[in-house]
Amino acid sequence: MKLSTRAEYGIRALIELALQYEQASNQPLMLQIIASRQNISKKYLEQLFIPLRKAGVVEGVRGPSGGYRLSRHPDQIHLDEVFEILEGSLSIADCLDSPDLCKLSGGCATQEVWRQITRAIQDTLHGISLASLIARHSCLIDQLQSLTPLQVQPLDCSKTA
Repeated sequence: MKLSTRAEYGIRALIELALQYEQASNQPLMLQIIASRQNISKKYLEQLFIPLRKAGVVEGVRGPSGGYRLSRHPDQIHLDEVFEILEGSLSIADCLDSPDLCKLSGGCATQEVWRQITRAIQDTLHGISLASLIARHSCLIDQLQSLTPLQVQPLDCSKTA
């Protein structure tokens, strides 16, 4: 199981909007700026923002100073929601979403294992909000800025989220 660029880039773009929300009272941010900062194709971001807008995570603002902004506070947007919007179901096995696909469904020992793993993934992602990612981002930036050029130190912001 691998993370696709849809989720990875979508979350990175949302972090930019969350930072903007915190720093500039939720002023809209142009996709071109997000694309440049995150080294992501603007065209690809346009495709990702369509479902995010339809789902009510972001809103578009038209005009010369337009762009996109979060439609809710960053602590109200959790990664499970973003993943489901951009990737679809978080289930790791098709039989969890469509039991009729498997003749053993309901009486299969492995299906319960897949259900537990899926639940753990959902719970973990639900426990991470954009606000907690901003806190983690700020922690990493602070740690990087405190290092001297020749200093090697592992960065740890795991307790921040």
